[in-house]
Amino acid sequence: MTNESFAALLAAQGLTVDDRQLEQFDRYFHLLVEWNERMNLTGITERDAVYEKHFYDSATLSVVTDMADVARIADIGSGAGFPSLPLKICFPHLKVTIVDSLNKRIQFLQHVASELGLEDVECVHGRAEDVARQKEHRDQYDLVTARAVARLAALNELCLPFARSGGVFAAMKGTDPREEVDEAQRSLRELKGKVRQIIPMKLPLEQSERHVILIDKLATPRTYPRKAGTPVKTPLL
Repeated sequence: MTNESFAALLAAQGLTVDDRQLEQFDRYFHLLVEWNERMNLTGITERDAVYEKHFYDSATLSVVTDMADVARIADIGSGAGFPSLPLKICFPHLKVTIVDSLNKRIQFLQHVASELGLEDVECVHGRAEDVARQKEHRDQYDLVTARAVARLAALNELCLPFARSGGVFAAMKGTDPREEVDEAQRSLRELKGKVRQIIPMKLPLEQSERHVILIDKLATPRTYPRKAGTPVKTPLL
């Protein structure tokens, strides 16, 4: 995929990127492939696939969330930086916090941010359940994201504590997540989150399904999240 064709895909969704931003995506791609030889970051390394399934997919979160209203974003279990780093490239004003439990991934993300000249990117090594109890992260973010991390009943507990009251948690999923949403009703009640919308999308070339679940944060009780490991092992069902 050329820079021009990628820019055209984004433009079709109302996203404009300049030459510097396209160079940042290109550098990001090469760093991803280079580091992936030493550690498991992604099973997708072919250029067209990375650009569509990682970069484009991440950036299009902005189609369903007005980034002009977002100052601080937390990306939980970010892996190789998706969706937060592509969003940061497209929207330089964002202050990004990335939380991941694997230090090697944190090192990669810090290197990417440095190499791409991305400012206001904080990479936090730790379990989401522990980081969410720190006052500098609890109830602090306009937008919280997670992409392909866990089922929604567990994700709500990992992510909603980071969002400010009135903020939004955007869970990025593949195929139709309505079963997950039904399964997560107790967690939504307990954590004081309310599903605003489930938005279907499709990747432009592959045509595979994507869905974004937008959840409004009210006020998460202090009893959550429970200790590290519990939300995934024993979700609120």
